[in-house]
Amino acid sequence: MSDLFPLSRSRLAGCFAPAARALRYDAGNVIGKLAIVAALAMPLPAGAAERLQIVALGDSLTQGYGLPQGEGFVPQLQAWLDDRGAEVTVVNAGVSGDTTAGGLQRLDWSLTPGTDALIVALGGNDLLRGLPYEASRANLDRILGAAGERGLPVLLIGQTAPGNYGADYKAKFDAMWPALAEAHHTLLVTDFLGPLTVMDSDARVAAGVMQPDNLHPSAKGVTLVVEHIGPCVLELAEQARAKP
Repeated sequence: MSDLFPLSRSRLAGCFAPAARALRYDAGNVIGKLAIVAALAMPLPAGAAERLQIVALGDSLTQGYGLPQGEGFVPQLQAWLDDRGAEVTVVNAGVSGDTTAGGLQRLDWSLTPGTDALIVALGGNDLLRGLPYEASRANLDRILGAAGERGLPVLLIGQTAPGNYGADYKAKFDAMWPALAEAHHTLLVTDFLGPLTVMDSDARVAAGVMQPDNLHPSAKGVTLVVEHIGPCVLELAEQARAKP
């Protein structure tokens, strides 16, 4: 990756930052979106006035598709952060089936005045549907640009593109994440499911880290994902606290 884009690896495993800025600084969808509105409107718990609020804007991987309450990505990430004494509240703004276009459409009302930082984990459904690369990149570019205008530190989480739409399509998408991170000075995790995709299919089945659809992680798989992404969220919180 560093051969193509001047990104430097941060001191935290799996987390990349632009070299110049590293370390500083369906009906079901409707119900899901209403739930996000309610979550964003809820006051923080008593004694949490000094806590940071990080909004996780994403799709079913963020939402916790197919998992019991408390076992999805955001609840497990919250528990991981709490165990480390991080004064951070993560808001689940994941909507199953959402694309980069959908995320852009709901960005403004997701970023409430109390938001201190943003996680962007969109693009998986664009890849599954073979949506045009140019549109996906433009949508993400606008999301990251809007966050930058608000002065919000961002963690961009990508996904490794499948090869079923051709080598050129895959190459463009795989290169998109570091290019956007560099352009917008965001932290970057190149693959949401990184610790799972490095396993072959037999190993994933044996380890029980995927749901039967082989698209969404099991609760056990989410635990590995959180261990992979959690340090980068701590880095994101550090950037948010360092803001003037």
